[in-house]
Amino acid sequence: MNRVMRLATAFAAGAAVMYYLDPQAGRRRRALVRDKSAAVGHDVKEAARSRTRRAVNHVRGAAARTRAQLSNEFVDDDVLRDRIRSKLGHLVDAPIDVEVHDGRVVLIGNLTARGFDELIATISTLPGVQNVDSRQSSGHSADERSTSRDARH
Repeated sequence: MNRVMRLATAFAAGAAVMYYLDPQAGRRRRALVRDKSAAVGHDVKEAARSRTRRAVNHVRGAAARTRAQLSNEFVDDDVLRDRIRSKLGHLVDAPIDVEVHDGRVVLIGNLTARGFDELIATISTLPGVQNVDSRQSSGHSADERSTSRDARH
C-alpha cells in the first residue's frame, strides 16, 4: 500500500509540473496562481486590519464610558435635554415633553404608569441627571412618579 501511495504522489507531482511548466499555457497558469495567492494575502491582511481596528474602537469606547462614569463634570441643561430627547426618540412613539433645570428632569406625556416607570429607569442612568419626575397626562391615572440619583453619576 505504501508503494502505491508513493507512486500516486509521484504521478500527481509530475502532472502538476507538466501543467505549470507547459510552454504554451504554463505562463498564464503560473500568473493566475500568483495573482490568486496575492489576492488571498490581501484579503487576509485587510481582515486582520479590520478586526484590529474594531477591537481598538471597542476599547476606546469602553475607556470613554468609564471616564464619563468617573467624572463629575457638569452637564449643561440644554445638552442634557437634547440627550434625553434623543433617548426618548428610540424608546417611545408618543410625544413627551422634557423640562430640565439643574439636572432635575421632568417628563410630561401620555403613557401608562408602567411605560413611565421604564422611562424613568432609563433616563435616570444618563450622566448629569440628578432627579427624574414624571407627570402623566393620561385619562387613567394622573399620578406623579419620581426617582433620585446619586450626585456622583
